[in-house]
Amino acid sequence: MAFQKPTGTQDLLPGVVEKWQFVEGKARDICRRFNYREIRTPMFEQTELFVRGVGETTDVVEKEMYTFKDKGDRSLTLRPEGTAGVVRSYVENKLYGEPDVTKLYYIGPMFRYERPQAGRQRQFHQFGVEAFGAVDPAMDAEVIALGYQFCLDLGLKGVQVELNSVGNPTSRAAYRQRLLDFLNPMRDTLCKDCQSRMERNPLRVLDCKVDQDKFKDAPSILDSLDEECTVHFQKVQQYLTDMGVEYRLNHRLVRGLDYYTMTAFELKAEGIGAIDTIGGGGRYNGLVGELGGPDQPGIGFGIGLERIQLILEHQSVGLDAVKPLDVYLVALGEAADREVTKQLFKLRQAGFSAERDYLGRKMKAQMKSADRFHARYTAILGDDELERGEIALKAMDSGEQRTVRLDDLVNELKPLA
Repeated sequence: MAFQKPTGTQDLLPGVVEKWQFVEGKARDICRRFNYREIRTPMFEQTELFVRGVGETTDVVEKEMYTFKDKGDRSLTLRPEGTAGVVRSYVENKLYGEPDVTKLYYIGPMFRYERPQAGRQRQFHQFGVEAFGAVDPAMDAEVIALGYQFCLDLGLKGVQVELNSVGNPTSRAAYRQRLLDFLNPMRDTLCKDCQSRMERNPLRVLDCKVDQDKFKDAPSILDSLDEECTVHFQKVQQYLTDMGVEYRLNHRLVRGLDYYTMTAFELKAEGIGAIDTIGGGGRYNGLVGELGGPDQPGIGFGIGLERIQLILEHQSVGLDAVKPLDVYLVALGEAADREVTKQLFKLRQAGFSAERDYLGRKMKAQMKSADRFHARYTAILGDDELERGEIALKAMDSGEQRTVRLDDLVNELKPLA
C-alpha cells in the first residue's frame, strides 16, 4: 500500500469499535449516576497552557508533546492530557460562578510522542472526570469511588486503589530536603533523568521506572505532612473504607504531573503478569489560579481506554462485539424487491435494526448474510406473497416460521424485540 496509518496510531474497525462503545457507554452511565456532566474541549490548545498547567519539568512537556506553529506563527500543541484544557474552559467560561460544585467528565483522544507499546499509543484515548469548588475530603473519596466502580462495572478483576498524599507546598518543601538527603549519596548511580530531576523537582525522581528498585528505603512524604494535610488524608481513607473501596497506601506514589496537591491515587487491576495501572489522578488545588482563574480547588482522574481494552482482553471479560440485527429482509422477485425497500425503512423508523441484500443474490446467499449479521429474525417476501399481502417471518434461533400480514410486520415484531 502507498499509505499506512502513522506510527503509534490504530484503526478501530467494525467488530472492535463496538467494544470501545461498550466501555464508553459504561463511562457515561457511571457519570450520570454520580451527576457529572460531559464537556468537550479542543484537541489542540496554546502550548503555554500545558507548560504552565502540566509542568515544564515533566516528561510530558519536555519530551512528548506534539507542538507546531500555525499560519499565524502561534505555538499550538495537541493535548497530551485532559485536565489542563478542562481547567482552561472552566476559567474562560466562568463556570466557577455556578452555585454548586462543578462536576465534569470527558472522553476523547490525547497525543504524546513516545515509544508505542502494549496499551500505549501516540494517539490514545482517555476517560476522565474533574470536580471543582470543594476541598472536602468526601469529594476526593467520591472521585476515587467513581473510578473504582467504573472498573467494577466493566467486570475487571483485582481492582484496587493505590493512595498517597503529596501534601501542600509547605509540607513538600520539608519533604524535599529529607528526600535530597536520601538521594544525594547515590546521585552518581542514578539515570540522567533522575539527576536532572534532583535539581528541579526531586519528588519526580520517585516516579522513575529505571531506578525504582533503589528507592525502597526512601523517606515517606506522609511523615512530612502538616496537620491540615494529615487530617484531610485520614478522612479520605475513612470515607473510602466506609464505601468499601479497596485501597492500599503507597508513599512513593507521586504521579507524573506537577499540579497535584494532597491526595494522589492510581487505579489498578490484574494485568499481564502483574498488577497493571489503568489510570490515576489526584487533587490540584492551585491549578485553577495558576491558569488565571479564582482560587478554586479541584480533583480528577484520567483512565486510559487502550489499557482498559488490553486488560479486558487479558482477563477474558466477555463483551458482545457485534449486537444482533433485529431483522433481515429477503426479497425474491422484482416487485418484492421494491416492497422490501419500503418495509426496511418502516422497520428502521420504528426503531428496529434492519438490513437487506443489495447484491442481487439468491435466497440461500441472502440467508447466509442474515446469519453473518446474527439476525434474530428474517422476513422473506416473494412476488406471490406480495400479491396476497403477506410475508414469512422466521425466528433464526428456533427455525420456527409463520406468515403474517405485510401491513402488520412492524406490530408483529414489536413484542419480540
